[in-house]
Amino acid sequence: MLFDNHIHTKYSADSTMSPVAALRRAQELGLGLVFTEHFDWEFPGNKEFGFDAEAYFAEYAPLRGFGLRLGAEIGIAGDTAAKNREFVGNAPFDLVIGSLHLLRGADLYYAEAYEGLTRKEAYTMYFSDMAEAIRAQGEHFDVLGHIDYIARCAPYENKDFAYREFADLIDDVLGAAIDKNVVLEINTRRLGEPAAVDLLVPVWKRYRELGG
Repeated sequence: MLFDNHIHTKYSADSTMSPVAALRRAQELGLGLVFTEHFDWEFPGNKEFGFDAEAYFAEYAPLRGFGLRLGAEIGIAGDTAAKNREFVGNAPFDLVIGSLHLLRGADLYYAEAYEGLTRKEAYTMYFSDMAEAIRAQGEHFDVLGHIDYIARCAPYENKDFAYREFADLIDDVLGAAIDKNVVLEINTRRLGEPAAVDLLVPVWKRYRELGG
């Protein structure tokens, strides 16, 4: 069965989706699902990106096995290794995604995170922080989430990046992931954009070339 491994429901601060509705639609499409609810320590802003794992499993465990697995998406920015280790270790997650959503403590989704930074400086920080985070806590998660997240959010005229532009930095990220036995996610969010696919395919191929 083909699984969509990156799904948020009502346990994530940015979603209100019903688990039953999600499963019903997945069954229509012949898909399995892994719910990966957000858990991001000390996230800035008014929304709390965290959830009660005990309540999560109590509610969703009866649905587990019917094409459903239960996981989490943890934020890996900053000094979160010890907290993430405790959170992941105290719940029987089937899959854990590790994602970088912050740039030096600021939410990458908003333009304020990039203030005072050139495009090159911001993207260099992003990939450097990602590689460092993987090395610090790659043992706490299974999948590296959306390596291209910054390309969705950055306020620069050219949001996207080519592998050749940041080759050494991206190789560092991919090498760290491989060393920690972390799988590179192929996030489907932008697969409908041919230009984005053309830029992402070399990154995925490079991951394979390096042994991923």
